[in-house]
Amino acid sequence: MRNSAALVAAALCLLAGLAPAALAEEQHPGHAMVTPDQIQWQVIGSLPPGAKVAVLEGDPAKAGDFTFRVELPANYVVPRHTHPTVERVTVLQGTFYLGIGEVFERDKAQALPAGSLAIMDTGVPMFAYTGEEPVVFQVNGTGPWGIDYLDPADDPRKKPSE
Repeated sequence: MRNSAALVAAALCLLAGLAPAALAEEQHPGHAMVTPDQIQWQVIGSLPPGAKVAVLEGDPAKAGDFTFRVELPANYVVPRHTHPTVERVTVLQGTFYLGIGEVFERDKAQALPAGSLAIMDTGVPMFAYTGEEPVVFQVNGTGPWGIDYLDPADDPRKKPSE
């Protein structure tokens, strides 16, 4: 069970639009096992409403290794964006559509069914969406991770809360 300091840290991260404290940090350093029933999904402020995140290892906002999962509902769009680090995406459930480029062109995105891997280099403009089913994918990398929208109007962190 998480202690109160970890819960406070998680709450502060969520307010800042970052991911909550990682599950794997609660275990023996260098050794972690996380079962599905331990995963705690949270709303993430850096993606449009409807997305959820669960940090499994590390702190994506800081230097070092991290692992987190993202859950997107059906018919969801991630606007054009870049990342400041290499991003490794493994699709765990559903079909995730990922496109490269500064223009959102749905027909040019590649369908990535469960089991697929995409490795995106630093600063590569991309966009993504889901189809008729929800999608869960895992991101592994070395932080600090972030997301920068090509159009600032797409950034949910800059929009007033509803």
